[in-house]
Amino acid sequence: MSDHKYGKILIVDDNEDLLKAAKMHLKRHFAQVDIEKNPESIPTLMAHEDYDVILLDMNFTKDVSSGSEGYYWLQKILDIDPSAVVVLITAYGDVQMAVKAIKAGATDFVLKPWENEKLLATLFSSMRLRESRDQVETLKIKNQEINLALNEKFSDIIGQSQAMQKIFSTIERVAQTDANVLILGENGTGKELIARAIHRNSARKNETFASVDLGSVTETLFESELFGHKRGAFTDAKEDRVGRFELANNGTLFLDEIGNLSMPLQAKLLTVLQNRKVSRVGANKEVPINIRLICATNMPLYEMVKENRFRQDLLYRINTIEIEIPPLRERPEDIPLLAHFFLKGYAAKYGKTISKISDAAIVRMNKHSWPGNIRELQHSIERAVIMSVGNVLQPEDFNLNAATTKETEAGLNLDAYNLEEVEKLLIRKVLKKYNGNITQAATELGLTRSSLYRRLEKHGL
Repeated sequence: MSDHKYGKILIVDDNEDLLKAAKMHLKRHFAQVDIEKNPESIPTLMAHEDYDVILLDMNFTKDVSSGSEGYYWLQKILDIDPSAVVVLITAYGDVQMAVKAIKAGATDFVLKPWENEKLLATLFSSMRLRESRDQVETLKIKNQEINLALNEKFSDIIGQSQAMQKIFSTIERVAQTDANVLILGENGTGKELIARAIHRNSARKNETFASVDLGSVTETLFESELFGHKRGAFTDAKEDRVGRFELANNGTLFLDEIGNLSMPLQAKLLTVLQNRKVSRVGANKEVPINIRLICATNMPLYEMVKENRFRQDLLYRINTIEIEIPPLRERPEDIPLLAHFFLKGYAAKYGKTISKISDAAIVRMNKHSWPGNIRELQHSIERAVIMSVGNVLQPEDFNLNAATTKETEAGLNLDAYNLEEVEKLLIRKVLKKYNGNITQAATELGLTRSSLYRRLEKHGL
């Protein structure tokens, strides 16, 4: 026997003598052996420890030999951790029960009273299976990291979905040009990250990337913020100030939330983009500017043009190339990758030893609609890291239960329809509510205008 012991074993059985004897024997071979009489404690134990093998009794009620309790707790364990390795133990040598247990997800089956050497062989074999599963998962993560490294030009943007690969391809083709770019997407999808990636891969990468949140710029400060001002131009102008256009000269200017601009401010912006010159407030001299313009919004600009709330000539000026970022719910394959990325950062920030998110938690996250997209996911991971008491994030660590689906809010009988039918009925219901107004319907559904149009076409509405 090797002097180096490793492996964590949990034994759950209602026989206290058996538990003590098993622990005495197994602790000579494994680093940690925990015993428990009450199966109700299993979820708590698993929340605090990542066991390599769980030995689980088939029967906990006196004079019961059906194994139903064992099957019940086996399923509970696999719900918590689908990759758990469970060996069932019973005093009844029923082959059919053994086959049923294996089909239900058990790794192996031992009879009691067992032979110590045979029990050891079964546990070591089960541990090797667990190690193999962990190695496969590690290899999978490493491959994902390699793929990200190969795409290092977009290292700030995490995504392996087909939709994100298309965006990477578009960035690569557009970055080396000076074409104006309009980025569309819901709040929290990462529009500024895309803008920065375009700048970082452009010929202007060594120049300034200047960002302006137009949603937070007031009407009175718009010209001062973007064009600059001279000292004394207005009451609070106590010194000269360089505007964002001048700051970004020879570099990239990113105008976020451009859909929030009023019509008068749109006109002023259009004049500067056409003339490629700015004049500071309070100055007569015009300064030539040479910028790459990237704009972004979560608002339906095309619909706003129809409603005379956004200038068509300005839209044509800013949207030489359009990039639409899909919401997180439309690329669920990116959720685990993003979640583990945020977990690594927040575990380090808060000094936690959490290194894993359980499969059950990933399933829960995939079912969530993520109205706040990546930003919401990031905040959820941070909260889960702070609140977790174990070293593996579990579903109960996430506060996602309060989210209600649009189907439920619409009062539809979900059992009567498949998913496609539910989506079609919901869209029809919301369109009717807003008399066919695409903008208002898309907002209530949590979709972009173009995403709603795609669904309308798909369902023939």
